[in-house]
Amino acid sequence: MDTTNLAAVTGSLSTVGYGLAAIGPGIGLGILFGKTIEGMARQPEMAGQLRSFTFIGLAFIEVLALLGIVTPFFLK
Repeated sequence: MDTTNLAAVTGSLSTVGYGLAAIGPGIGLGILFGKTIEGMARQPEMAGQLRSFTFIGLAFIEVLALLGIVTPFFLK
């Protein structure tokens, strides 16, 4: 196997890796906000609690996206 071609491909693999890592948080955010809106529509009196839990969930999901950005720099 020719190692020069393998070295040329590694530069774009981190970009593809981040693209794949961004899919999970994107799907998670869609589910989170969709279920929150559904819950607010079903029980409007719980809107305050649902909103606060949504922001906590948003923070955890965004941490996953940030880890996807930072990880290729540490693995260099």
